[in-house]
Amino acid sequence: MSCNYRTTVHLPKLHKKILYLDQFFFSSAFRKHDSRFTKAAERIRQVSALQLLAVPFSSIHEDETHQWRGFDGKSKDDLMKFIKDTSRGHEFEPAYNVEETQVILAFEAFLRGDLETFKCEEHDSICDNIHEWEDYLRIDVGGYIGDIELIRDLKHKSVEELVDKFSMWRTSPITFEQSIAIDLSNSARMFIDSYITYAMRIASGDYMAEFDSPIMSRVVQSMMSSLPEAMGYLERLRKIGGFFRSKHFAEVPCQWISVRIYAVLKDMVTRGAYTNRKTALKRLGGFFKDVEHISIYAPYCDAFIMDQPMAALVADPRISLEARYGVKIFSLNNWSDLFTWLDELESGITQEHRAGLKDAYR
Repeated sequence: MSCNYRTTVHLPKLHKKILYLDQFFFSSAFRKHDSRFTKAAERIRQVSALQLLAVPFSSIHEDETHQWRGFDGKSKDDLMKFIKDTSRGHEFEPAYNVEETQVILAFEAFLRGDLETFKCEEHDSICDNIHEWEDYLRIDVGGYIGDIELIRDLKHKSVEELVDKFSMWRTSPITFEQSIAIDLSNSARMFIDSYITYAMRIASGDYMAEFDSPIMSRVVQSMMSSLPEAMGYLERLRKIGGFFRSKHFAEVPCQWISVRIYAVLKDMVTRGAYTNRKTALKRLGGFFKDVEHISIYAPYCDAFIMDQPMAALVADPRISLEARYGVKIFSLNNWSDLFTWLDELESGITQEHRAGLKDAYR
């Protein structure tokens, strides 16, 4: 009536390549109107099933998907399921967690007097178990998605405001490097101002600030807590202000990438790009989320699929993501290179790996 027999099969260790699929890829593959995307999605699934590749989804994918209005009888829930199925359940850390981790690590390096260069560690954005052999089962847990209509409206207005600035940019004498310095300064001020607003609310007895304050305020609060109380409140603020003015902050990947993307876009506009407002609104409709996708997650990936306008921006020699972070950039501009890369991954399977596949899925 019972059997105590058991056997153990040792599988070889894995180290999968990490591929990030931008939202436009998921949406295009889901609609199935363009064979280029459906073929690529199927090839990615094949290579992922061979335990060679992982394509985690992110909190930004969820944000964008829940703003989707549906298509051909399909709902946003159908699209989200497609994204999670393609990702085989793998997920990046939420974008705000990755950004906070980057800033805090840079601040700690600043306090120690380490070199300004930021070293990206995969575990800061992805769980270590991503390199383990996958099972057939995954459990899906939903989350809070916020006011969808408000988010849609704000997204539309923000792109309109961006494009409306183009006329001013075309006559601006600000250089590329000056643009970077201004945007870094603005970003630093947003961190500080957010924290001061939070601290004033707490001091006045508004404890809801703990729940509804921007993530930025929590980052500065963590920095304040890491400094000795003996320094005094104002002295700690000055120390943090020194960090935000330092090269340590400028080297934080999400900052380094985003300010340069904006600077390249400004330079392109100055040189005559996007003169047609309607075309600009269409091509840059997802610009802010695209910047977030790329600046937060690209440094932790082996490859990244993005749309053509963004691929052109990050290929600029003043950014050159591949040279700086080692991430290959694929778009419709070099679509065949994506398939070549995937073929090379499969052709590199070792005999030990093949044996492991047979043992795992027999």
